[in-house]
Amino acid sequence: MEHPENDSKYTGLTVNSGVAQPPSVNPYLNLRPRRKPLPPPSELVEGIVKGDITALARAVTLVESMQPAHQAVAQEVIEKCLPHSGNSRRIGITGVPGAGKSTSIDEFGMHILKRGGKLAVLAIDPSSERTKGSILGDKTRMEKLSVQNDVFIRPSPSAGSLGGVARKTRETIVLCEAAGFDNIFVETVGVGQSETAVHSMVDFFLLIQLAGTGDELQGIKRGIMEMADGIVINKCDGDNVDRAKLAAAQFRSALMLFPPTESGWTPEVLCYSGYYGLGIAEVWDMIDRYFEFVQGNGYFDERRRKQARYWMYETINEQLRNNFYQNPDVQELLLAKEQRVLSNELSSFIAARDVTDFYFKMKNEK
Repeated sequence: MEHPENDSKYTGLTVNSGVAQPPSVNPYLNLRPRRKPLPPPSELVEGIVKGDITALARAVTLVESMQPAHQAVAQEVIEKCLPHSGNSRRIGITGVPGAGKSTSIDEFGMHILKRGGKLAVLAIDPSSERTKGSILGDKTRMEKLSVQNDVFIRPSPSAGSLGGVARKTRETIVLCEAAGFDNIFVETVGVGQSETAVHSMVDFFLLIQLAGTGDELQGIKRGIMEMADGIVINKCDGDNVDRAKLAAAQFRSALMLFPPTESGWTPEVLCYSGYYGLGIAEVWDMIDRYFEFVQGNGYFDERRRKQARYWMYETINEQLRNNFYQNPDVQELLLAKEQRVLSNELSSFIAARDVTDFYFKMKNEK
C-alpha cells in the first residue's frame, strides 16, 4: 500500500496514531460461567428416577439434540429408564388452532393436581417454513400449571419433521414416566399429520371442537373423527351454550355412522368451557370411564404392544433414512444427479434409481 504522506514534498507532515480499540460493551462477557459438562448417563438416570426436574430437562434436551454424541447418551439414558416407565395415563389432545387446547390443558391439569396426581405436558409447536423457528409459547397460556411444583411443561418445535419430533416425544414420555409423572398430556400442532403421530403414542385421544364455525360437516368425514376416543365442544358458555349443545348432538349422530371401534368403546361427546372452568370434572369422568373400560377388556395392554411395534419400525425407517443421507459418497452423488435433473438432462425417477442402486451396491460390497 502506498503512503503519500512519506513523500519528501510533505516534509513536516505529522501522522497521528489511530484511535485505540474501545473496551468491550460488556467487560464481564468473558467472565460468565461456562455450561456444565455433560453428566454421565448413570447420573442422569439416577436424578430422573428421583424426580429431579433439572436432570429430566437435560435428558430431554439430549433426546432433541441432533449431535451424534448427545444421541448416544440419550439412548443409553432411555434404555436404563425403560424399566421405570409405563405407569402413566398418556392422553393426546388435538383440535384446530384456536380451539382452546392450551387453556383446556390448564384446567384439566389443575383438576388432576387436586386429585393428587403429577402431570407432564409435552406440546408440539409448529415451526415456520420460512425461518424454521418456533414461538414455544404454550406456557404463557397455561398460567396456573406453569407455577405448580408437580408439573413439567416441555414445548418442542416440529422443525419441519413431524416424524422426527414424534419419535422424540415418544422417548420423552418414557423419561417423564420414569420421573414419576402419572399423567402425560401430548398436545398436537393441530394441523396435518401430527394427529396420526400423536395417536400412535397415547392411550386416550381427545378431540376438542368448536360450535358455530361451520365445521359440523366434518363430523361425517373419516380421519381424525375415527381416531377420537372422546369429543368435547369447548366454549360452551354465555350465548354459545345452545350452539354448543346443537353441535354436540350433530357429532353424536355422526359417530353413529362409524363402525365399532377396536376397543369396543363408544366415543362420548360432551360440552364444557375451558376459559370459565365449566364441565371439567365431567370430561375427566369420561376419561376415567374409558380407562376402566379398556383395562377391563384387555385392550389397554394390546394397544401399548401395537404402539411399541409401530415405533420399532418407525425407528428403523428413520435410521435407514439418516444412514442414507449422511453418507458422504451418497451426498456427493446426489448433488451431481440434482444438477442433471435441474438442467433436464435426467428425469427425477432415473436419478433416484441411480442413487439408490449406488447406495445398495456400496453396502453389499462392504
